[in-house]
Amino acid sequence: MTKAKGKGAYMISAVAEMYEIHPQTLRLYEREGLLAPSRSEGNTRLYTEEDIERLEVILQLTRELGVNLAGVEIILNMREKMAAMQRQMEQFIAAMNQEVSQHLQQGRREEPGPMLMRVATSSEIEPIRKRNKRD
Repeated sequence: MTKAKGKGAYMISAVAEMYEIHPQTLRLYEREGLLAPSRSEGNTRLYTEEDIERLEVILQLTRELGVNLAGVEIILNMREKMAAMQRQMEQFIAAMNQEVSQHLQQGRREEPGPMLMRVATSSEIEPIRKRNKRD
């Protein structure tokens, strides 16, 4: 489904033609919060490479997998959360590697102290917020 891409931004008519969808469908995706194209000074929708990639995911989910728009929204949100978690894990691993490297450079022979930390998940934080609002 990937189309040839260049640099810059695409107008709604070009995107609709590339992916064989009606411009109203793109406007619907925007109203539903699935896409957020930028706007020109004349208020024309401009789709960036990131918008196009996101559209391709939306179209794959709807066309090939039969997912409805509510499901697409959930899937896209989960993908964003997973990407954020991946970045957190990479930062954590980098910090751990740095800590271990410093420990080894200092020539310490004893075991390093506890270096693990736990990051709360949003599902753990949400009940606390709701409980605090009731108090």
